[in-house]
Amino acid sequence: MAGFWSTVKQSTLMHLCFAISYFTSGLIINTAQCILYFGLKPFNKRLYRKIGYYLCYSFYSQLVFLADWWSGSTLYIYISDEDLKHCGKEHVLLLMNHTYEVDWLVGWMFCEKVKVLGNCKAYAKKVIQYIPTVGWAWKFAEFVFLERSFDKDKEIIGRQIKEIMDYPDPVWLLLNAEGTRFTEKKHEASIKFARDRGMVELKHHLIPRTKGFTASLPELRNKSTILDIQLAISKDSPVKPTIFNILNGKPIEAHMHIRRIPFDQVPEDEGQAAEWLQELFRQKDVMQESFHKHGDFFTGSNVTRKVPVKLHPRLHTLINMVAWNVLTVVPMIYYLIQLLISGEIMYFSIGASILIAFYGLMVKAIGMSKISKASSYGSEKKNGQSVHNGPSSNETTKNK
Repeated sequence: MAGFWSTVKQSTLMHLCFAISYFTSGLIINTAQCILYFGLKPFNKRLYRKIGYYLCYSFYSQLVFLADWWSGSTLYIYISDEDLKHCGKEHVLLLMNHTYEVDWLVGWMFCEKVKVLGNCKAYAKKVIQYIPTVGWAWKFAEFVFLERSFDKDKEIIGRQIKEIMDYPDPVWLLLNAEGTRFTEKKHEASIKFARDRGMVELKHHLIPRTKGFTASLPELRNKSTILDIQLAISKDSPVKPTIFNILNGKPIEAHMHIRRIPFDQVPEDEGQAAEWLQELFRQKDVMQESFHKHGDFFTGSNVTRKVPVKLHPRLHTLINMVAWNVLTVVPMIYYLIQLLISGEIMYFSIGASILIAFYGLMVKAIGMSKISKASSYGSEKKNGQSVHNGPSSNETTKNK
């Protein structure tokens, strides 16, 4: 039986069903978002955001379903009872290492469990907002889209975070301060950057970019808190942490250390705040080294030991996935079969083209999440665009 289910999970037909559900539902949700954006937001922004939460949740949770239920992936969190009490009850700036192809999805698994998934937002490259389904959903959900030019981005960050802090329900805003996903080549560039400037080299992270962080502080203070998240996956894991493996039903095991940091611990001076962020990543580097050497975050660091808590899937993501499949996949498959068996070359071609299009979208989405597709690090820019110290942004798989 186990072999049968393994074959089913790895079948192209099942993957096509997921693609049909995800992209079709995404367009339906985009349409609803668009109507509400122009028809409701100008008159009742609070209600627009309330409804938008559930639309985004319904879209994002399909991917959480793949991690939680389809692949049976496991997430262990290490957090104090006091910090856990605050989760899902306040606005948060998330500072998380950008190490793995699936780190955003593991983050979503945690966000779903504390009931903030629909209000998860991030700093993202401006070009992403033009991508159908994912990008459009993020645009209507008021993500912070950056142009990689700090003079422009500083104003965008201040304006957009002010809007986000006005949300009626808790918002979690992700800042990948490293700016791009960790690779050996980018790590080499990061080490060179540190050596040239007499900075402490990091072994498991890229030197964080600080301007996006410091530009965000004025609007975040007194309105939110920081969650420092360190994500680690064993290097010896038989299943590599990739989207493709999760889609094929192969489980990964992730470990996430979470620490709540009030903003009053972050210096108000911009230079001191930048150094605070650098020091935070030095601490994160020690924790990551401890995990890879000893199998936990604590043995080789001075971090207080915490008991791991295994998070279990919620029925919400399963019910949502079943509902979208009934609404989209069943009628789509029916009409595609009618086209393919019609006996007419034109109708057959239309049906085959639709299937190929969905498959191509799925392959493209998976490809965008791969580490090799991450943005550049350490390359020079022109026209005043600061590469290393400019505002951070995170790329989509995503979608993400």
